[in-house]
Amino acid sequence: MSHFPWLSALWSVPLIGAGVVMVLPATQRHLAKCTALMTSIAVLAIAVALAVQFQPQGNQYQFVESHIWIPSFGAGYILGIDGIALALVLLTAVLVPLILLAGWNDAGGRGRLVHTYIALILAVEGMVLISLIALDVLLFFMFFEAMLIPLYFLIGSFGDTGRSRAALKFLLYNLFGGLIMLAAVIGLYVVTAQSGIFGSGTFDFRAIATAVSSGQLGINPAALNAMFLGFMFAFAVKAPLWPFHTWLPGAAVEATPAAAVLMMSIVDKVGTFGMLRYCLQLFPDASVTFRPFIITLSVIAIIYGAIVAIGQTDVMRLIAYTSISHFGFIVLGIFVMTSQGQSGSTLYMVNHGISTAALFLIAGFLVSRRGTRMIAAYGGVQKVAPVLAGTFMVAGLATLALPGLAPFISEFLVLIGTFTRYPAFAVLASIALVLSSVYILWLYQRMMTGPVTDGNDKLRDLLPRELAVVTPLIALLLMLGIYPKPALDVINPAVDRTLITIGQHDPAAAPTTPMTAEGPHP
Repeated sequence: MSHFPWLSALWSVPLIGAGVVMVLPATQRHLAKCTALMTSIAVLAIAVALAVQFQPQGNQYQFVESHIWIPSFGAGYILGIDGIALALVLLTAVLVPLILLAGWNDAGGRGRLVHTYIALILAVEGMVLISLIALDVLLFFMFFEAMLIPLYFLIGSFGDTGRSRAALKFLLYNLFGGLIMLAAVIGLYVVTAQSGIFGSGTFDFRAIATAVSSGQLGINPAALNAMFLGFMFAFAVKAPLWPFHTWLPGAAVEATPAAAVLMMSIVDKVGTFGMLRYCLQLFPDASVTFRPFIITLSVIAIIYGAIVAIGQTDVMRLIAYTSISHFGFIVLGIFVMTSQGQSGSTLYMVNHGISTAALFLIAGFLVSRRGTRMIAAYGGVQKVAPVLAGTFMVAGLATLALPGLAPFISEFLVLIGTFTRYPAFAVLASIALVLSSVYILWLYQRMMTGPVTDGNDKLRDLLPRELAVVTPLIALLLMLGIYPKPALDVINPAVDRTLITIGQHDPAAAPTTPMTAEGPHP
């Protein structure tokens, strides 16, 4: 395998690109946009190179880079990628160029606002990528928190009139979760220092996970539970999981559609990724202890998000609430701790990112034409903008997990994995399948069908730039819906290793006994 520092290049290129954009002259707005777009394409090329070289059946963590960072604290600059992280790295690398294209005109033409807007997007990309590939707990935590800063400015400086309040709420919620996690990170360091097996404390995720798995660390169960809750709380806020979700609808609605997609389709995945990597592998016993409680919250989120979405009158807020339901499915699959559930959850992160990006961006294109988010203001759009209406329908059907589109496979795997261990929860979660059909089909009926309402008769169809954004997303929804094997081939071995690390196995199938006319064989 190549010794080129692929992972360092992966996360540093977008941050360098952000710096380059900011030093360009204020009058060079078009050059700044093109520079950002080319930077994001370079990141995509690096991600593809990683995927081509990655060996699913090889070492658990590949392309590992390890350097001393803060020796007195046992912290290192340690990077590595497994199949789960690779799937999310590719999602991030694919979506950011499309987000930049979608938000090409979002910042207007005043001063350096364009430079700032696109530089913030690139900064978020770099911080998300290093969070996905970090194998040092302190390194992960630093960028897990640092990404809040550019996101705060993306929400608070660009968007609708309520953006300042939404940005502040987003920041306060996530900062509070981060402070709780910081206490847990410090506690983890103290425990590793007291164990004596590392010589001094360490933040090396691989070393700690190995010690926990082998039973060498000997953490007090009460301390273990407290640290687990610290990590889990921060990830539940970031995801977001009900009842820690209340910052999301406001932030998603008040931000620009491109920034909202960056947040919902990319950044929020760091929360569910953290549950899968850190909560489960560092605290397997506590994860099992709190599993019924977290699964209960997940099922509530699934049903709650779908029901509240049905009652929305704002199209962007409706889509935001569907994400709360979908994140419930992702967390459910993680904590049922079956191979089908966790593979489905990882694939769900990818598929949700694609489908939500498509639906939210298309809705954003429509809102920018009409100037309102109110569903009642639309009607008959398919008559004047058939391509926009058709792509909106495909993205909406993907959101409700129609067979043949990507989210169906992941949702099906999560439900199968849940049913093998918790059949009652699987049945309750299945209610969302009916509810999602209600909110998506009713939304399409109100906005796209019927007579053309006043003010919609001159709506333009999708422009070439907008088609360049939407077409790859629709193509990915179809490809992963029809043939998800390449993605699952990368994800499944990583999930199997995670289950081995935490000592969990799929529930055994009920034994079958051969029958004869005389009765069962002994």
